[in-house]
Amino acid sequence: MLSRLQELRKEEETLLRLKAALHDQLNRLKVEELALRSMISSTGDDGKVSSPPAPEPSQDMSVHVDNEASINQTALELSMRSHMTEEEEEEEEEEESDS
Repeated sequence: MLSRLQELRKEEETLLRLKAALHDQLNRLKVEELALRSMISSTGDDGKVSSPPAPEPSQDMSVHVDNEASINQTALELSMRSHMTEEEEEEEEEEESDS
């Protein structure tokens, strides 16, 4: 029973990390969408940009926009099993027991 509880806690931690990674990626995509919409709206009838690039998105989005290649290379940790060393697992267990 105790080992099952520990297994579920590890799974929960993995899912929380996944949630955070997906949230970060969603924010990056939202910023990229805003930039693209701004570029589209600033193009003239001849298809050329008629004004300088749009200002930075609102400051409440604390995500730094990288270039497209960097964004596309962003890898997410999707595995359900964590590839931790024994030391990391022991440290994690100690942190849990301290709580």
